[in-house]
Amino acid sequence: MYWIYILQSKKNGSLYIGRTNNLRRRLEEHNLGKSYFTKRYKPWVCIYCEGYYHIEDMKQRERNIKYFGKVYSQLKRRIRNSLRSD
Repeated sequence: MYWIYILQSKKNGSLYIGRTNNLRRRLEEHNLGKSYFTKRYKPWVCIYCEGYYHIEDMKQRERNIKYFGKVYSQLKRRIRNSLRSD
């Protein structure tokens, strides 16, 4: 399986969108500071993920989320309760 995921920083609430074939390992790498873009905002929690069987479907969905603001804002509305830091 291939995964698209959204992480939220517990430090400041910022969001990060990524992709992987091993979600558990990738979240661990983010929290260990192995990712240049996320190490300064750790710890991270996964608040959303989508699974795909075919890598090209996953890549297309990630592009749509990252580069089309309307897609991203619709997704954020769908998960608005998960975005709250309680």
